[in-house]
Amino acid sequence: MEFLTHLPDLTNLALTLLLTLLLPQLMERLRLPGPVGYILAGIILGPNVLAILNPDGKVVNFFADLGKLLLMFFAGFEVDVDQFNRTRRKAATFGLLTFAGPFLLAAALGASLGYSPVACAVIGAVLASHTLLGLPILKKYDLMGHEPVVATVGATVLTDMLAILVLAICLPIHVGGVDPAAVAIQLAWLAVYVPGVLFGLSAVAKWLLRVLGTSKAARTTIVLLVIAVSAQVAEWIGMEGIIGAFLAGVALKRALGDVEGGNALEVMSQTLFIPVFFITAGFLVDFKLFFFTLRDQPLLVVGVLAALFGGKWLAAEAAGRLFGYRPGERSLMFALTVPQVAATLAVALVAYATKNPAGERLIDKPMLNATVVLVIVTSIVGLILTERAAKRVVSSTAVSPSAVAD
Repeated sequence: MEFLTHLPDLTNLALTLLLTLLLPQLMERLRLPGPVGYILAGIILGPNVLAILNPDGKVVNFFADLGKLLLMFFAGFEVDVDQFNRTRRKAATFGLLTFAGPFLLAAALGASLGYSPVACAVIGAVLASHTLLGLPILKKYDLMGHEPVVATVGATVLTDMLAILVLAICLPIHVGGVDPAAVAIQLAWLAVYVPGVLFGLSAVAKWLLRVLGTSKAARTTIVLLVIAVSAQVAEWIGMEGIIGAFLAGVALKRALGDVEGGNALEVMSQTLFIPVFFITAGFLVDFKLFFFTLRDQPLLVVGVLAALFGGKWLAAEAAGRLFGYRPGERSLMFALTVPQVAATLAVALVAYATKNPAGERLIDKPMLNATVVLVIVTSIVGLILTERAAKRVVSSTAVSPSAVAD
């Protein structure tokens, strides 16, 4: 199939669009979530099967990065701000639990396999965060305003922040020893950044709306500007851009109020940018690497998966019972926190690339391979579980948000 790699760019684009149209519908017919079809398209089009799309291509990477940011932005934008304020304690509680569970289990696994304390902390951070791949499913079932979903979305920001913070603390320790000043600086930046985006950018967006108006073109331009600024500043201070994108969504919700966001941008996001992000997740599927890792490091792979699923399930059950949520709602909280893509890969790849003066990596190749297996398994299983849990919630609650007081 080498001739496929030499097809014109427009032909490659047409094949990509065709698969992204057909495969999600096929998944729906098979009673699987539509985004699984995008991941399958990535496997087929990626370097390990047809090699039609170049995973290192600038256009693909740009679309995927933009899709990742827009996925988080719309997660923040579609959260009811008043309800989020009512559930902020629940979000913080669940965020701490869903971070601590996998973190402690993964750190214990690392210690049992002989990793250093710093490496164990990073391994814990790799598993503790999660990516909200199930958001398109929630939108389909009109569950974005459901209280357990709002709490889970808020918890996601906390877990990603904590994961990046652990990495920021561990990197200088691995390279040059303990540096309390660096940790203090990181915390100080975070304390300034979060309210700066939520209130500062919200005020700037309101001013821009008054100056530029509320036309579709103006709203779309303002949305892209706020996302770009908040994500870039997040990366400048050592955080992940997805955290900034989510906070930008909340900030613009405060600024726009009942005015709709960039409708044209949302359409493009759902039909192109976000699907490309899912497709690039499919690029990671290397069946040779997958089976070699399972064969050569079965304890590591099984242990990582067990720590992730066990820790996330315990956190969802504990938080859900504490808040009085129904079994289906607890299952939905668990399912949403299963997929590991954005922050997980960011932490793992940075840790693998970091060496100390002796040339030792912060995490080794087997752990990186286990992380790739984790991304593959949790992306698919998490989407399937989210679809099933969403149907269960709809059938049992008639999509009426919980009224549990904070």
